[in-house]
Amino acid sequence: MLKQTIFALVLALAAATPLAAQPTIFLVRHAERADSAPGMSPTMAADPDLSAAGRARADSLAAALKDADITAIYVTEFKRTQQTAAPLAKALGLTVKIVTSKSTRELIKQLAASKGNVLVVGHSNSVPDVIKGLGVTAAVTIGDDEFDNMFLVSRGPTPSLLRLHYR
Repeated sequence: MLKQTIFALVLALAAATPLAAQPTIFLVRHAERADSAPGMSPTMAADPDLSAAGRARADSLAAALKDADITAIYVTEFKRTQQTAAPLAKALGLTVKIVTSKSTRELIKQLAASKGNVLVVGHSNSVPDVIKGLGVTAAVTIGDDEFDNMFLVSRGPTPSLLRLHYR
């Protein structure tokens, strides 16, 4: 609970800065997969559901972003991204927009044309590509066992990046 409170405070402080006057893109990797466990290699099922820990993380994401004025949510064709976004989409009454995982350029075009704050739920290999495509020059990597990163890209004249962690 303390971590969620601190996270909410960081988001509130970020929202109070002049950068936050610019629309923000929130990017996360999908939550934990059901075909992997801590300390073990994933079995790499083609399209696994979220694990219990992943479902809890998806609920945590919804709680963290419920007041972030999200106007659109983008996911890939895989269940794990859709299930990660589902609690927030339900809470906000939004329909997720599916962009295939191989269509990073199309996603970047849609993000550039979008209005307001947006959530993108992607993968460890696609989230860094999207961030780069949005004009952020800082290199981003996401480890195979990292599911708690949240990247905020401010869409001003010079895009800026803020990396947070949520539980």
